[in-house]
Amino acid sequence: MSEYLTKLILDEAGSGEAVEAFGKSAIVGVDGELEHASALIHTLHFGNIYRSAVGAKSYLVFNNTRGPANAPLLIPMMDKNDEGRRSHYLTLQFAIPDAPAADELVVAIGGATGGRPHHRIGDRYKDLAELGHGAKNPAAVK
Repeated sequence: MSEYLTKLILDEAGSGEAVEAFGKSAIVGVDGELEHASALIHTLHFGNIYRSAVGAKSYLVFNNTRGPANAPLLIPMMDKNDEGRRSHYLTLQFAIPDAPAADELVVAIGGATGGRPHHRIGDRYKDLAELGHGAKNPAAVK
């Protein structure tokens, strides 16, 4: 499953290098258990395939939920190499009119080839430094 979804993303983006932000999500139908959705996407077998294909260093941010057909599916995304890079905090939202059925699951991954245009949400590392946490941008550390 993960190999197929990863191939779809790479085909659209053009390459793994082109993907800058990524995430995953699952939604289970109303007769299902949220833990079943979690069990599918929270394994290294699922996430590491995508992470490796795009050359990522960050963890794969996620969302799991339960709902009827046409419920909103939200895929949170962040920079694949710097989880604190706020310009790449994105959310992909869509719905599938006939899924999930009450006893079905929908699993999805998302990718973006750029961040938020003209983002105005500040610099996380500067904010942490101002709060006295002394965190440094891992992308700037050599």
